[in-house]
Amino acid sequence: MSDILLEANHLQKQYPGVNAVNDLHFQVHAGEVVGLLGANGAGKTTSLRMLAGILTPSHGYAEVCGTNPVDDPLSARQNIGFLSGDTALYRRMSPREILQYFGRLHDMSDYEIKEQSEQLIQRLGMKSFADRYCSTLSSGQVQRANIARTLIHNPPVLILDEPTNTLDIITGQFILDAIREAKQDNRAILFSTHYMAEAEALCDRIVILHEGEVCATGTLDELKDQTSLEKLADIFLHFAGKEEISS
Repeated sequence: MSDILLEANHLQKQYPGVNAVNDLHFQVHAGEVVGLLGANGAGKTTSLRMLAGILTPSHGYAEVCGTNPVDDPLSARQNIGFLSGDTALYRRMSPREILQYFGRLHDMSDYEIKEQSEQLIQRLGMKSFADRYCSTLSSGQVQRANIARTLIHNPPVLILDEPTNTLDIITGQFILDAIREAKQDNRAILFSTHYMAEAEALCDRIVILHEGEVCATGTLDELKDQTSLEKLADIFLHFAGKEEISS
């Protein structure tokens, strides 16, 4: 059985007058963290949403654990934990109630929900606010609850769209630790970030997008060899086009 859990097969997304993503092709294996880097407007969010089955590709197809999200969206989504930096939570529910709600959506038993919820609340340092309304929580606490919601059904694939954006350093570290633990659990993780230090520390491979197309992919060492540059920020600017990013 293949260890490829997430795959983009020549994905394309077109809007009237705009080719948002063109010929996106890469794979994410079990136990691997792949970082998707690109300037604003490069097509990162569109790419992640096609892979998660939220957007339908204009051409090409995605595969999640061997399933096309367009053909069988329920099966694909059962295998995905999707999180963005601005995902909202129900304000009149507590994090614990949200975990229960999403656990039931994924057909988990009450026992499974309780056991998994307690583990996530402990791991993500949520005990002090797990039973407070989400409307009273800080942005960092909300994002911790969000990552718990993403993990509640033990998905083999995580798709994370700038999960640490705007977070304080402590909450950001909780999220990064959760990604490391997910890798140890043999999940396939694809995440986008603006923070080069995060990508350097976490990623097994890096995919750089520019104007909707992959302009470079490889391990950090491979990208260093290709460019004779040491810092990921410099490598990113080299491939994505320094002048266009600065304009």
